[in-house]
Amino acid sequence: MADLHIVREHALGLSKARKIAFQWAEQVEADFAMECSYTQGKTSDEVEFSRSGVKGTLLVTKDHFELQAQLGFLVGAFKHRIEAEIVKNLDALLALKAHTSHTPKPARVRAGKSV
Repeated sequence: MADLHIVREHALGLSKARKIAFQWAEQVEADFAMECSYTQGKTSDEVEFSRSGVKGTLLVTKDHFELQAQLGFLVGAFKHRIEAEIVKNLDALLALKAHTSHTPKPARVRAGKSV
C-alpha cells in the first residue's frame, strides 16, 4: 500500500475554502469516479473519498487543506502520477480563487451533508 499526504496552506478562511472543497469533490467524482461525502463542521470540514483501490480524506480548515489517502497495491504503482494530478487540480482551484472573484456554484448535497 502507498500513502499520499498533501498539505496546501491558504488565507481564504473556512467559507471560501469550503467552496473550493465542494468544487474539488465534484471534480474527482466526475473525473475519477470517486464516491465523496462532505461533512461540515464548526471549525473544519472533511471530504471522504473512495473508489476501488483508493480511500482517503480531505480536511478543510480556515488556513489549510490536508489530504491523506491510501492507495491499494495495484493503484499504488501509479502513486506519483496520482499525486501529481491531485496537486495540479487542488492548486488550480486555489489559483482560480486567488485570481478571480468568481464564486463557484454550490456543490450538490445528498442526504444531509454529502456531496
